[in-house]
Amino acid sequence: MRSEGRGRPRLEQARRPGNTAREEILDAAAELFTTIGYAGTSTRRIADAVGMRQASLYHHFATKDDILDALLAGTVEEPRRLAGELLAHRGPAAPRLYALVVGDCSQLCGSRWNLGALYLLPELRVDRFARFRADREDLRGRYRRLAAQVVAEAAGAPEAEDLPFRLVESVINRRSDDQICPPETPWVIADAALRILGWRGDVAELRRVAGELLETARREPAVTG
Repeated sequence: MRSEGRGRPRLEQARRPGNTAREEILDAAAELFTTIGYAGTSTRRIADAVGMRQASLYHHFATKDDILDALLAGTVEEPRRLAGELLAHRGPAAPRLYALVVGDCSQLCGSRWNLGALYLLPELRVDRFARFRADREDLRGRYRRLAAQVVAEAAGAPEAEDLPFRLVESVINRRSDDQICPPETPWVIADAALRILGWRGDVAELRRVAGELLETARREPAVTG
């Protein structure tokens, strides 16, 4: 017997990965939203995929929009936190931006389902998802701030400052087309992001320093502001 948190215990083994019923619901919804579409997925179908009653699902999420909102938030919370850490860190901008690109790409590539594909849903244009849109725009702004520092250090082209963010999100299409991201993808994207800003230097040293920055950020998480 498995507890659902709130609500009655379930009388069967879990069908989904996750330590809680909420995590199982999110996994099932992520699969359905990214395979058959958001509009074509009902809360009943999500509940069936988890192996619970529809009424039990409502103990965790009041609406289907709430499930989508939780999935979307999970795609920007960690990169925003990481970007905040790296912006506050002193030192050359190139390895800091490199670390952000690798960290963000690794999350988009490594998630069980291609959640970035949900960014194009027409449903996201309504007020219900204004917070997500604002958080994603904030992440984009943090990328631009780091990119601007790289451009200043490398005497690059200011008009390229938005391209690292766009390059990172290119892995969403890569997963949609090929179903996978090769392990080297985050590093290849990071290399391209720095080059396009005009950076020219020792890539091996850049990767070493960026790796250290990532490890530090993971050991010392900060609250995203």
